[in-house]
Amino acid sequence: AQIIPANFVLAPAFLPPMSLQWLSLVGAIWLQSINGTNSDFPAYSSQLKKLLAMSQLQLNNLAFASDAGKLVGWFSGVAAVYLPLWLVLMIGSTLGLIGYGVQYLLLTNQIPTLPYSLVFLLTVLAGNSICWINTVCYIIAIQNFPLDRQIAVGLSTSYQGLSAKIYSDIVDLFFPSSPTERAKGYLLLNSVLPLVVCVVAAPLVRDVHVGRSRKLIGGFVVIFVMTLVTGSWAVISCLGSVISRLSPRIILIVMCVFLVIPVLIPLAEKICERQRQKCCIRKEKRVHNVNIEEVEEDHGETMGVENGVKRESVGEGCEVGIREEIGVKEMIKKVDFWLYFFVYFFGATLGLVYLNNLGQIAESRGHSRTSALVSLSSSLGFFGRLVPFLLDYYISRTKYVLSRPASIAMMMAPLSASFFLLLNPTSLSLHISTATIGICTGAITSISVSTTTELFGAKNFGVNHNILVMNIPLGSFLFGDLAALLYRREGSGADGKCMGTKCYQTTFIIWGSLCFSVLDD
Repeated sequence: AQIIPANFVLAPAFLPPMSLQWLSLVGAIWLQSINGTNSDFPAYSSQLKKLLAMSQLQLNNLAFASDAGKLVGWFSGVAAVYLPLWLVLMIGSTLGLIGYGVQYLLLTNQIPTLPYSLVFLLTVLAGNSICWINTVCYIIAIQNFPLDRQIAVGLSTSYQGLSAKIYSDIVDLFFPSSPTERAKGYLLLNSVLPLVVCVVAAPLVRDVHVGRSRKLIGGFVVIFVMTLVTGSWAVISCLGSVISRLSPRIILIVMCVFLVIPVLIPLAEKICERQRQKCCIRKEKRVHNVNIEEVEEDHGETMGVENGVKRESVGEGCEVGIREEIGVKEMIKKVDFWLYFFVYFFGATLGLVYLNNLGQIAESRGHSRTSALVSLSSSLGFFGRLVPFLLDYYISRTKYVLSRPASIAMMMAPLSASFFLLLNPTSLSLHISTATIGICTGAITSISVSTTTELFGAKNFGVNHNILVMNIPLGSFLFGDLAALLYRREGSGADGKCMGTKCYQTTFIIWGSLCFSVLDD
């Protein structure tokens, strides 16, 4: 072993251009922005129920089917180990094309009527496609930004919260005629748009074996400002006063411009690289005792592995951490995993179940503009995903440590209160609760990515995190079917349709109590 001095800098020949780092992050942002295809389900679920003559329980089971694709989501993690990332993307987008595309052909009478069981399987297939694209985005953010993975993952995953808003903007422009045409429009976009974006982004999202650039902070500040502006526009354009003054065309064009703007960062970096003809490496303030061969092999990463424990320098202002790399078999034997599993189960999963049922909840309360509610929850979910990583990133550069499990627990209190607020029949309470649930669900979903890495390591993240999110389909089935059964009990007439706050009153009490029970423990 040799002592590496604090001002040690590797030769630029070992490193690819830093512009490739930023380009991979831009590609991940584009992929995530269209990958939330299941989040727009509430916007067309009521029409799907009418067109396919389904009961409320059957409709809820379709929402469960979309989440059930995550039960085999770990296949994408395994595939990412053995297949190139571009191929993993193509597999995921093709699954979505088949799952949503056949349903679109069914609704447009291009194919004969299909049995409910086959529609259920197609929805499972479509839901599974999301896991493949998610896995690629997570891997890119973690591997290409080893010292700044929290902020890279947070920035990219936050854009998935905008998916429903983006799809709604496109539908408002091209399919404004009737609810039936809008439902068909959503299915068409869900099937085609991810494939198109995956083809465009596939050359960008690749592991570039980066070093440690001391200039990343400047790029993150710029891209974070761009992200805040994008999210702010998404929220503003959901407001009724803005919608009435601006045409759908202008709203969509501005959104697309904001999504394209981040590409300026790798372009600017490329110009700087040509001027410098070299790439700077972050200088460590500490002295490390490592093998020089390990440094050369890792292209600037002073990282060693001893007895299955990875020693990693986590950047300026942070102490060197020790993180055990844990596989699936070891993970499921740990008490920490099951505590983590059930906190997520009674938190983010319950929030997602509410959002899946938002179409029926809004209809039962006499609210006609379901797509506006979906856009609102989507836009604020975007900020919910983003803000925790911003706080985490800056707090990690101080002497303080932010507890991620505590952060998740903090989100449970407003989540629980939102369910109880829904007992109020006013439209204002519906909007406030939907906005709060969107924020909290997005925050917990985002925090969980770093929590999984922190608890079980980054090496097996693709498989480990997909095992964790298997609780989403489980919760979707249990909590969703419970809501459907209670809805049917309160309903009247041959179709079992229910109107009024009584339809989901008991459901909200149960959901709110379950969230509160986690805080009480």
